[in-house]
Amino acid sequence: QVQLVESGGGLVQPGGSLRLSCAASGIIFSIYNMAWYRQAPGKQRELVATITAGASTIYTDSVKGRFTISRDNAKNTVYLQMASLKPEDTAVYYCAGKRIISSKYEYWGQGTQVTVSS
Repeated sequence: QVQLVESGGGLVQPGGSLRLSCAASGIIFSIYNMAWYRQAPGKQRELVATITAGASTIYTDSVKGRFTISRDNAKNTVYLQMASLKPEDTAVYYCAGKRIISSKYEYWGQGTQVTVSS
């Protein structure tokens, strides 16, 4: 079975850093595009960052220069390194994956809570 499991969320002060991890199983990880989404209470889910199978990355404007998405194919893991965190980064963060031929992200993790509190 396919499983994406996030970890690394928690409570952090503004200006702090946090690294999220997403461990994938049941897929050929190296041929999947991966992404991090987030959703704050009462708000729409938004795409935070993507990394393709070829390791090209895209970031939403609000996190550019602060967040870094990366992948380790040997560990079947995608990471989101978050720095200079702001209260508005508070959300549930979700890991997602898809094959390049799929139009939608087809596999999702359970989410991990990130709270940035002053």
